[in-house]
Amino acid sequence: MAPALSTRESFSVFPKDCIGILRRLDSPNKIQDYLDNGLEYNEEQGGDTCLSVLEVLKRGRAHCIEGAMLAAAARLYHEKPALLLDLRANESDDDHVIMPFKEDGKWGAVAQSHFMGLGFREPIHSSTAELARSYFELYYDVGSAKKTLREYSVPLDVCTLKPDWLYSRKDVFYVSKALDKVRHYDVLSGFSARRLRPADSRLLSAEKLLRAQSKK
Repeated sequence: MAPALSTRESFSVFPKDCIGILRRLDSPNKIQDYLDNGLEYNEEQGGDTCLSVLEVLKRGRAHCIEGAMLAAAARLYHEKPALLLDLRANESDDDHVIMPFKEDGKWGAVAQSHFMGLGFREPIHSSTAELARSYFELYYDVGSAKKTLREYSVPLDVCTLKPDWLYSRKDVFYVSKALDKVRHYDVLSGFSARRLRPADSRLLSAEKLLRAQSKK
């Protein structure tokens, strides 16, 4: 078995057009613009995926963890701290992964989502805990209208991962497994989930309208 490439060597295997994309993504705003406008949302129609960054760039689509990994790769390419943060839902909903970043001592996030409100966060949050909780009111099950966010992780430094999450031709599910293993904190902090109000009916109606339009 050939030894894994180092992170620096990993970018050397990227085609010039893919390197060109990463070179342009030199700020959180530009990364978010690319996720929003340069990629399709990966609906995983052929089954579960966790595409490497190179595969995302080649195929032009990404779901949340794939988008977060692309964001982290862009940060890494520009020699910036590159992190992933897991938002863990209850059993009725899916987890969400974001790429937190820090500017002027405050935290923000880049994120890929097909739900309204679960994307970008401006760097105005005092901690990653505050950042994670900013997603709470907009994190709900469309069918039941129940708010479902329950835990958030400490940030995971992608430099602790095997570097083939950047370029592997195979799915890199080990990234999500690594996120599962890091410490998570309770969002509700003892508050009973039974006392939570349903998601705002206007937000829910807007989400359903957006989904109906996207299927046309």
